[in-house]
Amino acid sequence: MRTIVHLSDLHFGRVNPLLLDPLITVVREVEPDLVAISGDLTQRARTYQFQQARAFLDALPKPRIVVPGNHDIPLHNVFARFLEPLTKYKRYITDDLQPVYEDKEVAVVGVNTARSLVFKGGRINETQVSRLRDKFCSLGNGVVKVVVTHHPFDLPEGHDERDLVGRAKMAMTGLAECGADLFLAGHLHISHTGHTKRYNIHGYSALVVQAGTATSTRERGEANSFNLLRIAYPAITVEKHVWNAPAFVVSTVEQFKHTAEGWSRV
Repeated sequence: MRTIVHLSDLHFGRVNPLLLDPLITVVREVEPDLVAISGDLTQRARTYQFQQARAFLDALPKPRIVVPGNHDIPLHNVFARFLEPLTKYKRYITDDLQPVYEDKEVAVVGVNTARSLVFKGGRINETQVSRLRDKFCSLGNGVVKVVVTHHPFDLPEGHDERDLVGRAKMAMTGLAECGADLFLAGHLHISHTGHTKRYNIHGYSALVVQAGTATSTRERGEANSFNLLRIAYPAITVEKHVWNAPAFVVSTVEQFKHTAEGWSRV
C-alpha cells in the first residue's frame, strides 16, 4: 500500500498561522510515501511569500511532488508576468515543472497548468500530454498512474465548465489510452471526488480528487482541509481531513475499486 498526502492552495501571504504547526504535525504522523501539493503556494508570488512557503515545505516529509498554480505567477508586475512568470517559483520552490515520483506501486507526475495569458484559468498542452504518455504507457496495469495539476479535470456540481483545465478533452483522450488512474488538483478551494465520465470515453473511468485549501483564510464556505489517499491496487481510499481546532480530523472516507469499466465508488 502507498499513502499520499494531498495538499493544495496554501496561499502564503493569506494563511491562518494557527493551522501551520498542526498541519505539519499530522502530516509527519501519517508518514506518507509521498506529499503532493497541487499549486497556489503563494497569494501574490512575492519573494517573502515564496520564502515562507519554502520553510513550510522543508518541514514536511520527503519525497514531495509540487506544481505551481495561477497565484504563483506575478499579477501586477507585467514584465515578470509575461517574461519571467515562474522565476521566483523556480528559485525558491523547484525548477522541475514536471516532477516524477515512481516506485513499484505508483507513478506520480506533476504538470504545470499555470499560464501568463490568463489570470485565473489554466491549460495543459500536447507536449505535456506526450510526456505523460511516455511515462504511463510504459507501465503495467498494476501500477496506479497519478497526475497532479493545479487546475481540475472535473468539477463539483454547479461550477462553470470554464473552471476545467484548458484542453482537458484532448488530454483525457490521450491519457485514457495509457490507463491514467487518478487526477489530483485544487484551485477552487472546495473538496470534491468525482470521475472522468464527463469525457464519454468508452470503457474508461478515472478518479478525480480535488483538495480544498489547506491553510488559506480564503475558505469559500468550506473549512480548511487536505486529503489522504491510501492506494493498494485495485483499491483507493480517500480520506478528507478538516480543521476542527485545535487539530485536523477525519471528516469523510470514500472507497473506490478498479473494475473492467474503470474506477468506481464502492
